Parts: sequence; structure tokens; C-alpha cells
Amino acid sequence: MQRLKNKTCVVTGAARGIGRAIAARFHDEGAIVIVTDIDQPLGAATAAEIGCRFAPLDVREEADWARLAALVPVADVVVNNAGVTGFEGGMAAHDPEHASLADWREVHRVNLDGTFLGCRYAIAAMKAAGTGSIINISSRSGLVGIPGAAAYASSKAAIRNHSKTVALYCAQQGWKIRCNSIHPAAILTPIWEPMLGDGPDREARMQALVADTPLKRFGLPEEVAAIAAMLASDEATYVTGTEVTIDGGLLAGSAASPG
Repeated sequence: MQRLKNKTCVVTGAARGIGRAIAARFHDEGAIVIVTDIDQPLGAATAAEIGCRFAPLDVREEADWARLAALVPVADVVVNNAGVTGFEGGMAAHDPEHASLADWREVHRVNLDGTFLGCRYAIAAMKAAGTGSIINISSRSGLVGIPGAAAYASSKAAIRNHSKTVALYCAQQGWKIRCNSIHPAAILTPIWEPMLGDGPDREARMQALVADTPLKRFGLPEEVAAIAAMLASDEATYVTGTEVTIDGGLLAGSAASPG
């Protein structure tokens, strides 16, 4: 069954990781997928591999969103997935005491401003039909404090709240435009590779990073994509303003049994 047959779906940050998995799943579900990414060579290659279209997009830039709106004026589904941790250029201070204002702002510019602009684009692309699904990728870090990644946690928490605001606004207008957020925890994407390495201790490093997770493993991008496909589909037409956590039970509480 192709749950997204003939739906036009835009996915940001789709050249790799979770975004790529979502784009691939949507394509398998019958959607017309537009892969967008700031990395044009990799984005174009990803789109070609999946069998869909590519559009360059820097989510921080209004002008890029305007170009996308001209290219794709109508959309049924928009997934705001593009994001950064702040550690892409190497280790840096991101705790509340030592983080620089410039680093703080750059993380928010990508994660939060990009999601704001993406939601604004989505509303404009959906309101004529009065229906659609906006899916914002937040994080488990948007639900709890992360001392060593203050800007990342703050930006992802703001995405969670803005998703609810967008959901309520669209409902107030009488539109059937839904907005929800997904909150993944440790998902095995390229972002983890610098920490895991490719040495003989890779498996031990992986186990250490998920030691506190009840299911004792990393999640997979395809598992996040499955949730996105459900939220994008007409099976979820009564789901809006909510959040879906995919974290292997991490936020459920302690898995320990009484002695």
C-alpha cells in the first residue's frame, strides 16, 4: 500500500541520515519527493539514487525559501529536518558557561530559524488546498537539559513549542493543516561517526553510548522515517500539535527492577 501516493513532499537536510531515510521512505510510499540540502553535490546524488528531484536549499536564508516556493509552490507534506549540533567543525564549548554567542546563534539560526521559515513556506504551500502535514524533527534533547550542548537542546525545545503554535494557528484558520514534531534520541547516522571511529573498540564505544537506553542499541534512520510516513499520511488526520518520541525507552524512566 502506497500511503503517500501522488503527494508532493519536501524534505530538508535530506542528503544524508534521517532526512535521506525519510525521503526514501516517502518515495517508496508513492510520493513525489523533493530532496533539499545545502550540500548540492551530495543532495543531487541522493535524489538520483532515490529517484526523485533535488532542489538546493540553505534553510537559514529567506531567499532560498523564496526560490523553493517558486519551484514548488504547492506541497502536501513538508519535513523540516535540516539541523546542526554545533560540533560539525570539531569539539567546541557549548555549555552554558563557556559557549560563545556566535556559536549559540549559529545553531539556532539553522535549527530554529530554518524550521520557522520551513513552517512559513509550508503554510503558504498548503493553505489553498486547506490541508497538509508539517513534520518538524526535534530531538530527545528538546525534552531534557543537555549541559554540554546548550544551544542544540534550546533550539530543539523551541522547535517542539513552535510546532504546537503552528498546529493551533492552522486549526484557528479552519485549515486541515497538521503540524507535529518527532523527537529521536541516539539514531545511528553519520553525525556519530567521529565519536565511534572505525577501530577495534567501535562496538564498545557504541555500547557505552547507549548504556542508559533500555533497548540497549542505537535507533535506525528508517525507524524515524516510519513515524514520519505515518504522520504524513491520511491515517493521521486527527493528529496535530503532538510529539512522537523515538528513544528506545530512554525517557520512560528507569528499567531497573527492585532488588
